[in-house]
Amino acid sequence: MPDTIREFTDATLEAELRSAGPPVLVDLWAPWCGSCRFLAPAVETLADEFAGRLRVGKLDVDAFPEVAREHGVQGVPTLLLFVDGVAALRIAGVKSKAALVDHLEPYLQGGAERDG
Repeated sequence: MPDTIREFTDATLEAELRSAGPPVLVDLWAPWCGSCRFLAPAVETLADEFAGRLRVGKLDVDAFPEVAREHGVQGVPTLLLFVDGVAALRIAGVKSKAALVDHLEPYLQGGAERDG
């Protein structure tokens, strides 16, 4: 895993969301999930390309289920984008890197568009 991706737990994610900084993209995944492994390279590329504008981390929902439960996540992979500590965007399933960029860019440029 690249240095630009953190490994979150329920507790470390909460601390990350309380800290000031760029939006936080959380990749909710599970070790048994083939689609999660398929999505991982796109997420890693985003972490590298948007370093400094986006904090990226992975959270294993089997080991740390609280975040998924709190946000009503029923399947993996799911990406949650937190802006100022609040969930602003949910992306479920496998998407291309280009599609992910399209969803994320308004939030990384301070855009007003929000998908609850």
